[in-house]
Amino acid sequence: MKTLKTSYIIALTLTCSLAPTLKAQNLYVANSFNNTVGEYGLNGSTVNASEISGLHSPYAIAISGNDVFVANYFPGTIGEYTTAGGTVNGALITGLIDPEGIAILGNEMFVSSSTGTIGEYSTTGGTINPALISGLNYPWGLAISGTDIFVANFDNGTIGEYTISGGTVNASLISGLVNPAGIAISGNDIFVSEHTNSVIGEYTISGGTVNASLITGLSGVQGIAISVPEPTAIALAGFGAAGLFVWRRRK
Repeated sequence: MKTLKTSYIIALTLTCSLAPTLKAQNLYVANSFNNTVGEYGLNGSTVNASEISGLHSPYAIAISGNDVFVANYFPGTIGEYTTAGGTVNGALITGLIDPEGIAILGNEMFVSSSTGTIGEYSTTGGTINPALISGLNYPWGLAISGTDIFVANFDNGTIGEYTISGGTVNASLISGLVNPAGIAISGNDIFVSEHTNSVIGEYTISGGTVNASLITGLSGVQGIAISVPEPTAIALAGFGAAGLFVWRRRK
């Protein structure tokens, strides 16, 4: 069992593809309490605590190449920024309801909503299918592996697996979790953060349990992140939220 020393970083991001120019060893962090995205080193150093500012309750972020996509929960928008902090389009997608998770595959963006849906959009802002997957239970974190989307359902404690075309592979691939909020995939392993239990568990991509309490000693954990040194070969998703803030709102 590993114990992780924590600080006031409440929602981390994952990269879905790491371009050679991207600083792969840094973490980009969505802080909904102060409406910023910060950049940090894996050794805990601060690169820029306000790399992107002026946001509105940023819950989830995903990185594709040199672009950072941010889900702003309350105004229901997705904004596009550069990894250096520049604004490309602060309102790339609007009119969303409670966007909570983002995953990117190529030129396609998948966004989860508290309405129980996952919508599909283009990274240029176009709408492909606002309800590609529906009937979910407060979907939070998203991750993509190959052509499948893995979804953390906060309310019913499951991880579901679907195809990127919207088909159901296994709606309860992993069950018995307590408020899963974050999800990350590395190779054949799925890492899941449980908000209420404040643990991160490790599972196989086929649904088996490796270690349900891989990391403990956290506090209201939400988003999680995996950093890899290679510029390719891993598909990850951005997700996260503001722990205490969201927990109070949902009571």
